[in-house]
Amino acid sequence: MDCAMNRAILLDRDGVLIEDVHLLQRPDQIRILPGVPPALRHLKKAGFQLHVLTNQAVVARGLLSEEAVRSLHHCLSTLLQQAGAPPIDGWFFCPHHPQATLLAYRLDCHCRKPRPGMFLEAATTHHLDLAASYAVGDRMTDIAAGARAGCRTVLVETGRHLDPLITTSEPLDPDLRPDHICANLPAAARWIIESNDRFV
Repeated sequence: MDCAMNRAILLDRDGVLIEDVHLLQRPDQIRILPGVPPALRHLKKAGFQLHVLTNQAVVARGLLSEEAVRSLHHCLSTLLQQAGAPPIDGWFFCPHHPQATLLAYRLDCHCRKPRPGMFLEAATTHHLDLAASYAVGDRMTDIAAGARAGCRTVLVETGRHLDPLITTSEPLDPDLRPDHICANLPAAARWIIESNDRFV
């Protein structure tokens, strides 16, 4: 079996790939952000796997089932490819919330960002070298999870980077800073590719 380690871009979904409409529930709410498909294409060409890692409180609130979230991701994957993006290599989501409406999902879990559980799961499943990978998100909870997983981190300003922190089971380190801040995923892709060319 080939156990070679792969580098990856570990992407938040809402506010990075698509408009953050808050509690996305229907395919007709999906709006791919400008420049996302070519940015994903450039990252793939540069040798990175592409994975989406997203907190999905819609499940904990009883608004969607886990299967319905997977169906939305299948639809988004199709839309991205129709727009010229390469296939996404992995989709991961956390259905839990510390204050979940549904008791089954009211867990102090390891997968809800800012904890790094989804990153570690992706790394195990897809043989990822997290130290050679990048986490891209629009919230500091994305940055915290990526940093705790050992990734380099990029904060994009196309989502809710100025919003109050989401509910977390533990406080964030107030001194935490991303490795890079930029306007959107295309700018993040340029920085990642240039950084990789310079340091790897």
